[in-house]
Amino acid sequence: MLTRTCIGERFLHLAQTLQFGWFVGHVTLLLCTLRYGLSYVTFHPYSAWARYSYRTAFVSAAVTYGIVVYKAYRARARAGSRQQGGPMALAGDENVQYLAMALVWLFGRQIPLALLPFMVYSIFHVATYTRTNILPTISGPQQSPAGASPGGRPASKASPMADTIGKFVKEYYDSSMMLVASLEIFLWFRVLSSAIIFTKGSWILLGIYTVFVRARYSQSSFVQAAIAQMVARVDALVANQSTPPIVKQGWERVKGAGRQATDATDINKYVGGQQQPGMKKAQ
Repeated sequence: MLTRTCIGERFLHLAQTLQFGWFVGHVTLLLCTLRYGLSYVTFHPYSAWARYSYRTAFVSAAVTYGIVVYKAYRARARAGSRQQGGPMALAGDENVQYLAMALVWLFGRQIPLALLPFMVYSIFHVATYTRTNILPTISGPQQSPAGASPGGRPASKASPMADTIGKFVKEYYDSSMMLVASLEIFLWFRVLSSAIIFTKGSWILLGIYTVFVRARYSQSSFVQAAIAQMVARVDALVANQSTPPIVKQGWERVKGAGRQATDATDINKYVGGQQQPGMKKAQ
């Protein structure tokens, strides 16, 4: 009984943290995505349950990224930072970008592919939080053997499951981030196809999502690598001798226009920053 009470107290303490709400949001996002996926594969993507699951997933995404943005703001405020960041700094925050896109997808029409990048992120966030918070809460502190640590301070029990989760995250992180980058690029083409056939609101959505992808390109080495791979594959196809010259010329023009657009929309040129592409994943 005492053990159960101690576990209950530890969970109660954990549940009172803002980070636990972030964890619950990611779990909810995963469950709703799976529920929507079930409706989608059974050809009922617009049923009541499917619509509810789709919208709830993005509500959860908005809540989780909102929590991260709020915590970052509060941390700067507590540190006494006078500069909380102007509009450009705010727009350059990856978590703000994903928060904005979660709201866009929430209030826009259903695009199933939009759920997948958020789902991949949530898998890793849930796994990491489970390893670093849930499992230690269940196992509880363990008094280290004499001399094992200064002062005999309690340490969390080693868990085989925690080790397994850690290995999973370490082994599949890079490939999963490449998957996210590829999904985001494919999603751009999905939105473009809707704009080409003049689906209602698609051109506005295309503009918003293009800004998002451009920001991701400047910040994520995974997005850069995914685009480079895509361009290389098309180059290989176009280089075939059977490819008509007009197609080759058209592809070169597309690449040239893409380079010009990328160069013209480089924010660092206008704000004088030297932002380096990173490998950080959104929270």
